[in-house]
Amino acid sequence: MKKATTRAMLGVGALLLAITTLAGCSNGADAGTGSGGGGGDASKAKIGLLLPDSVTARYASADRPLFTAEVKKQCSGCSVVYANADGDASKQLQQAQSMLTQGVKVLVLDPFDGEAAASIVQQAKAKKVPVISYDRLIDSPDLSYYISFDNEKVGELQGEALVKALKAKNVPSGSGIIMVNGSPTDNNATQFKAGAHKAIDDSGYKVLAEYDTPGWDPAKAQDWAAGQISKLGADKITGVYAANDDTGGGVIAALKSAGVSELPPVTGQDASLAGIQRILSGEQYMTVYKAFKPEASKAADLAIQFAKGDTPKGDTTTKTAGGASVQSTLLDPVAVTTANVQDTVIKDELYTVKQVCTSQYASACSKNGIE
Repeated sequence: MKKATTRAMLGVGALLLAITTLAGCSNGADAGTGSGGGGGDASKAKIGLLLPDSVTARYASADRPLFTAEVKKQCSGCSVVYANADGDASKQLQQAQSMLTQGVKVLVLDPFDGEAAASIVQQAKAKKVPVISYDRLIDSPDLSYYISFDNEKVGELQGEALVKALKAKNVPSGSGIIMVNGSPTDNNATQFKAGAHKAIDDSGYKVLAEYDTPGWDPAKAQDWAAGQISKLGADKITGVYAANDDTGGGVIAALKSAGVSELPPVTGQDASLAGIQRILSGEQYMTVYKAFKPEASKAADLAIQFAKGDTPKGDTTTKTAGGASVQSTLLDPVAVTTANVQDTVIKDELYTVKQVCTSQYASACSKNGIE
């Protein structure tokens, strides 16, 4: 009886071992399907999308849904694994490592910190997973592709618009402006600032103070601006260069809290819904519209190509901070004021008229011909 029981137990054990071995092979095949270097079924690929922060409105409202929709349009069996770093480079590294463990075939990475993210690229390379640097450039020679906009041109558009607005108001030469730049960890912010200075430095207007906003945090921009208003006097600030709509909104809030009724011209970027509404109501002078749909669509298209094992070539190349050349697509930014809201963000269906022209902004929309 004992021998029979022992034989039965051995038989069950052998069966369990066989099942476990088969399951292990199956799991390994699934991981191989998602690990970028060749092999696997590209029609069922996992594609990782890593975005940098939650304070920038465009990521949740535009980039993520547009990218995901285009991936599904091109590859119905593919899936997007998504994570947002919430302004934390260490968290983004952990998110990337998790995606690599899950077996993504491609990483589309918008870095919170362009230098720190180089370690993500290095780890992805070790697993033969291509990395597309999305919107912000990563300082790594191992990038597979970079898609963004001409970022120095963005800054030039902002600076030129600010100077034009000041001159239109007959603000005298020598008057002061403050500059609220983007995050010091974002390579794009450096380029925006360089482009803006090209337009501002020779304009005859004086930069009274300048601030690099950690993590693009609007609250920090607002706090800094409030300090400058107290220090300089609101009447001395005749113009505001703000690197994006969210930091611009922070400065506008500081000015309004200080009792400023006639706001100076304030720039922006990203064509956020709140930014567009502020432009129509006269609180913000301009924004820069970077057409997220073609950017996200192109990134999705590239990701599918890489998942298939292709190596797409760019329209141009871009130099990283370390001097490496990366295949690139750089799209054209567009300055938006009240004059062309209808012909840009409304025409491109970034927002509907109903979304823009809520009851609070109905009269402003009517005044500016938004219909």
